[in-house]
Amino acid sequence: MQISTDYAESAVTTRRDRRATFVRWLGPACALAGFAWALAQPYRITLLHPHGQGLWWLLSEPPLFVVIVGLAFHWIVAPGVLEDLEAVERERSER
Repeated sequence: MQISTDYAESAVTTRRDRRATFVRWLGPACALAGFAWALAQPYRITLLHPHGQGLWWLLSEPPLFVVIVGLAFHWIVAPGVLEDLEAVERERSER
C-alpha cells in the first residue's frame, strides 16, 4: 500500500512542479521572444532610423512591448501565481 501512496504523491508533486516551472519561465520566454522578434525584423525598431518620427512613435515599438510585458509578468504577476499554487497544494496536502 505504501508504494502506491508514494507514487500518487510523486505524481502530484511532479504536476505541481511542472505548473510552477511553466509559470516561472513564461515571462522570460516572452521577453526572449520579443528580443528575437527585434533581431529578426530590425526595420521595426525605428530607434535605429528615427528620421521624421515623433517620441511616441519611437517609444511604441511592438517588440519592445513584448519584452516589457514578459519582464512585468516575471517580476509582478508570477510571484503571486506561484504563491497561490503553493497555497492550493498545501491545502490539498492537509486534507
